[in-house]
Amino acid sequence: MKNPLCRRIPKELKDDFGKYIVIFLFMVITTGMVSGFLVAGESMKQTYDQSFDKYSVEDGHFALNSEASDDMKKAIEDEGVTLYDMPYYDLDMSIKKSDGKTDNTSADGESRTLRIFEVRHEVNKMCTMKGSLPDSDDELAIDRMFAENNDIEIGDELEVGGRDYKVCGYVALSDYSTMFQNNNDTMFDATIFGVAVVTGAEFDRLPENGREWSYAWKYNDGMPDDEKEEKKLADDLLKTVYTQAMMNGITVDTFIPRYQNQAINFTGEDIGSDTEMMKWFEYIVIVILAFIFAVTISNTLTKEASVIGTLRASGYTKWELLIHYILLPVIVTFVASIVGNILGYTCFKDMGAQLYYDSYSLTKYETIWNADAFVLTTVIPLIIMLVVNLLVVNNKLKLSPLRFLRHDLSRSRRKKAVKLPHWKFMTRFKTRVILQNIPGYVVMLIGIYFAQILMMFGLMLNPLLEHYQDDVLDNMLAAHQYVLDSQVETSVDSAETYCVKTLKTTGDIDDEIMVYGIHEDSRYFPRKLKDGDVLVSDGYADKYGLSDGDEIKLKENYGDDIYKFKLTGSVKYPSTLAIFMTEDDFRQTFGLDEGYFTGYFSDEELTDISGHVVSEITKDDLIKVSRQLKKSMGSMFYIVIAFSLLMFMLLVYLLTKLIVERNTISISMVKILGYDGREIGKLYLSSTTIMVAVVTVIDILLSYVSLKVIYRAMLTEMLSGWLPIYMAPWIFPLMFVLSFACYLVIALMQMKKIKKIPMDEALKNVE
Repeated sequence: MKNPLCRRIPKELKDDFGKYIVIFLFMVITTGMVSGFLVAGESMKQTYDQSFDKYSVEDGHFALNSEASDDMKKAIEDEGVTLYDMPYYDLDMSIKKSDGKTDNTSADGESRTLRIFEVRHEVNKMCTMKGSLPDSDDELAIDRMFAENNDIEIGDELEVGGRDYKVCGYVALSDYSTMFQNNNDTMFDATIFGVAVVTGAEFDRLPENGREWSYAWKYNDGMPDDEKEEKKLADDLLKTVYTQAMMNGITVDTFIPRYQNQAINFTGEDIGSDTEMMKWFEYIVIVILAFIFAVTISNTLTKEASVIGTLRASGYTKWELLIHYILLPVIVTFVASIVGNILGYTCFKDMGAQLYYDSYSLTKYETIWNADAFVLTTVIPLIIMLVVNLLVVNNKLKLSPLRFLRHDLSRSRRKKAVKLPHWKFMTRFKTRVILQNIPGYVVMLIGIYFAQILMMFGLMLNPLLEHYQDDVLDNMLAAHQYVLDSQVETSVDSAETYCVKTLKTTGDIDDEIMVYGIHEDSRYFPRKLKDGDVLVSDGYADKYGLSDGDEIKLKENYGDDIYKFKLTGSVKYPSTLAIFMTEDDFRQTFGLDEGYFTGYFSDEELTDISGHVVSEITKDDLIKVSRQLKKSMGSMFYIVIAFSLLMFMLLVYLLTKLIVERNTISISMVKILGYDGREIGKLYLSSTTIMVAVVTVIDILLSYVSLKVIYRAMLTEMLSGWLPIYMAPWIFPLMFVLSFACYLVIALMQMKKIKKIPMDEALKNVE
């Protein structure tokens, strides 16, 4: 015989359609977003990993100050490599406007540079993203991300190095997935630096005096799997390149094996950390879903207490009712997860992919099935729904049928009503409503807390990056920081030598630490150093919880040497994780000769050492981190804020609905006594309004405390370096205003529900 309880499921869905459709839509959006981002992230990661073989990415490259002879190249190739000519030009670029004027700078006022290559066919191949490769000498295919950042369309006219070109297509160069102009740059900026390709004939026409003679190599036996072995091969090749260069009277400008190439490696290292952030987001959402399920199930059982009591008295077992009451929520969860995953693999996947394309010059990707995304967004929510339903429903069904019929579902003994002072009637009535619904307000406190964490996270990121940028500029050591290829003197008296070396941490977190050797009486360093002092930057101390007297261990990047340092203090220097000591201590620590130095600090530009500068760090380089993060993640901030507001409205809707339904009989009785809808709204919703205001303030404070812990845990895993947490003061009142505005929308919806409660409800449900 067919179970008649099954016929109730469509009716229950229809009667409580508003609740279930809200939960359904919330789950669909959540599942779609997380699934889409995880699928896009994993697909991008695999596409990146496969690009090394697909596009024949170099194993390294070096640059010379003049062209290498055939004999020199043959001698280098005898070391087991194949060389490929990869010359390029770094040229100023401007956009030609339709009115005949030219736009010479970016939106930030910076001049733009294009690195021009000829079309590649053998190594570091290209992916044509849109349009076509250049066919004629006046055409140019430009990097997609650089073009989008500067609003350059296919067909636009550009002036590059004094020559006019027409943009014929967008490309992605496999060796420039990240736009680092110099490998020593602290951060890339794809707005002021980009790459492009022209025809071979056009490239040969460009003046030879501005050409950079770069050569890529590939190992004949393939890239070693072990990084130490790769370093050994690269070191052996470096000796040969330098020896051959000296024999031919040539200078080696750069030598960058693949493991050190930021333009290639940065993307692969960063994509993995982004997927970790999405998993953190999913974990928080799963907790919120579990909370929503518990509230809605408890509400259903309370509302249908008489039905449950009647069914139990009629002979239905607890197990039959248990299956009946968990069936509809499980069905809704399952269908929402399936729909969400379908959306995740279609429109939301493209949104996730676009975030990566906004940051990196990635090649075209293919969607790859992600088992983790399916488990996180379908299996786990379904398990949570089952477990929460089973626990809540089973706990309630332990009560006797008589107690269900009496609507006596509380396990605590009834207490006498709290005696209130002789206030006005309306004040005492509102106070009584609050006291009677304290459990509901406690649940609201917990629910809103989760939404406030996400809202605060979305609101804090932009001001955090701006504050970090200002902090970096206020505490930079010098206007110009030069790194040299040799120890040359300058005629500028105010310039000051320094030493620097990059080491790595030895723990689970793999961070690069800059070790500086500074003059004892430095005019640029804010603290006076003496021999034996070892100061750490405040970001390093904050991230690792370091204090005076602690001993830290650092190691060589690709060696076995370990260095120990005992800290004597910290210094404000937010731009990087760093250690500072005197120059003499630096040379002694690393076994360097007296008088050795790496570069210069100077507030003036040093023009007399320009031929020996490996890299120059200015204020623009120091703020690239915050500038690029705002560009690449700015859209995500708004998504998080919108999602948190949606979540807030959902939670408040469910919880205020619960409070109204629990007071249905009281509201009906008040209507019998002659109160109209507006007056009843004042009695019940004004009490809830007061509690929402109080709960929101408490949750904002709790969210701030919790977010500091979550931010530290998340950033420790995601970011190499450190961005100290900062909360702009205006965020707190803005959160309150946004939250309360959302509540007022929900309150209007509940007013309509109150007006629809019939007066005979109190007569039908007399206990």
